Amino acid sequence: MIGEHTDYNDGYVMPFALAQRVMIAAAPRNDDSWSVTSLNNESTKIFSAADLEPGMAGWQAYVAGVVWVLKEAGHRIGGADLVLTSDVPEGAGLSSSAALECAVLTALTDLADLDIVGIERAKLARRSENIFVGAPTGLMDQAASILCTAGHALFFDCRTDAAEQVLFDTTSAGLEILVLDTKTPHALVDSEYAARRASCEQAARLLGLAALRDVTDLDAALSQLPDPVIKRRVRHVVTENARVLEAVKVLRAGRIAELAPLLDASHESMRNDFEITVPQVDLAVETARASGALGARMTGGGFGGCIIALVGLGESERIGREIADSFAAAGYGPPSHFTAVPSAGAERLQ
Repeated sequence: MIGEHTDYNDGYVMPFALAQRVMIAAAPRNDDSWSVTSLNNESTKIFSAADLEPGMAGWQAYVAGVVWVLKEAGHRIGGADLVLTSDVPEGAGLSSSAALECAVLTALTDLADLDIVGIERAKLARRSENIFVGAPTGLMDQAASILCTAGHALFFDCRTDAAEQVLFDTTSAGLEILVLDTKTPHALVDSEYAARRASCEQAARLLGLAALRDVTDLDAALSQLPDPVIKRRVRHVVTENARVLEAVKVLRAGRIAELAPLLDASHESMRNDFEITVPQVDLAVETARASGALGARMTGGGFGGCIIALVGLGESERIGREIADSFAAAGYGPPSHFTAVPSAGAERLQ
């Protein structure tokens, strides 16, 4: 919902889980190997314990990384056969990799009867993505995929791991959340995401702080930084943290419509200060607002992917069509959209 690129700065985030899922059927094997079949791409991969080396290529790395991180943490897990299917859009900024990791981790944890609490599961999944896959993401995606509950947004402190389920009942407020996939693929492992994180870490070092979360006087902090690019990066993180805290207040008070200006301000900050939007994303946000959305912003790591918009109840379809029309007029490919429903995180279905 809000809180972009704040997680790896020890900041605050407020995600919610989607109804879309990675679903896995799992059964134990008698040998120390793992077979994973994806029904989506009709392929099967098999790997053994000897194959568990960070940097593995292919989509199976997201599965193998979970096995690797569980073993590295000292958990005893045996081989398994896994069959998976997913309706989570890939490469859209909707945390498809975290959904896969957390679903696999939940299945393997259940098979091995391991006692791992929710936040520790999220941290294991993040370590798998950071170290085994090589994507320098923060903890937000995995925390949401593990901890979220239906009908709520998750207020999460990425420094203390404090988590609060905040009621997010859009229907009662006469509103709904439109999610629109611009179909502009992005890759979080690419140099741009890593560069943003490196800039934030450099700024914290220059300011003598553990993380940008610790900036208490933005103007004073900016005056100490000579590089205008780093100044913009810092301004985004600090103001985005403030927007998350304000969003929590308005949701606690049940004033969901007041999220709208926060969404708008977040997008402006991502576009101008963090510089992670692209023309398709900006056009989608602008069209959503012009078509009657109360507020809209890019969601996800950036450089493509999805937007979310707070719209009137029953308005998602019309606004989604108008964005599609604007894309056609601009010569862009057709986007897709759906209405988001705050849902539960990873769980055993039967």
